[in-house]
Formats: sequence, C-alpha cells, structure tokens
Amino acid sequence: MAPEIGRTAPGFTLPDAQRQPVSLDSVLDSGRSALIVFYPFAFSGICGGELEAVQDSLDTFQNDRVQILAVSCDPTFALAAWAGSAGFSFPLLSDFWPHGAVASQYGVFNADKGMALRGTFLVLPDGRVSFAEVNQPGEPRDPDGWRRVLGAM
Repeated sequence: MAPEIGRTAPGFTLPDAQRQPVSLDSVLDSGRSALIVFYPFAFSGICGGELEAVQDSLDTFQNDRVQILAVSCDPTFALAAWAGSAGFSFPLLSDFWPHGAVASQYGVFNADKGMALRGTFLVLPDGRVSFAEVNQPGEPRDPDGWRRVLGAM
C-alpha cells in the first residue's frame, strides 16, 4: 500500500548508477524535499519520455528546494548505461537487491513482473508525504502535474 498523504514516508538508502549510496534522509536533512519517481525499466519508451522531460526542465525538479530521486528495480550497471546514453544528470537509484524492497514499501512493486509501477511521491523535509500518484503499466505520467505541485510548495 502506498504511503498516504500526511504520513511519514518510508526511509531508504539505495545505490545510484555509480554504486554510491543515496539516502532519503540525506536529502531531507539538507532541508530539501524529495520528489521520488519510481519507473518500471531503464531504456523503455514511456519511462524515457518522462525522465527526458525532467532532464529538459531539471531546474524545476532539482534545485535548492527539491531533489529528484528516480528509482527502478534495474541493476546499477543498466542505470549507468542509460544515464550515459540519455544524458541524465539526476540520480537514478537501483532497487535491484533485495529486489523491489523499497518499491514494496511504497506500494508500487509488481512482484509478478519484477518491476516498479509508475509511482510518484513528494516527501517534505519533515518526512511527510505531500503528494502521491500511482500509474499502472502503460499509463504515462504528466510531469507538468509535478511542476504544479512543486510550484505550490
């Protein structure tokens, strides 16, 4: 079950594409909010389009008020290759092992397919979830909606 708005978000530490640990607490402790974007697979069409839109407007999604954390169940090596080929300059985090553990905590792990659903969560510096949406496979998200949420902060 996805964390409800107003509830404390589950904490986590995951490796990024360079295998460096990134924790939710480190983002929140810096006084920034975290926009956590779960996506099914690196190199897939819908996911690529969503994350390219983020990269195209990166200063909206990653600045002194907010940090984007993109999370999939792909291994770090796949994420490194995708970040390099797509030019992503924000963290791609690997929830590969234990497979989907963080996605499960956020209620967005599809165990039958071994992938995360398209879940998006805005976590405020105090750890509370202030925005949550979950889209099913094949249902793209609208990053403009995330812009509106971040603009209202």
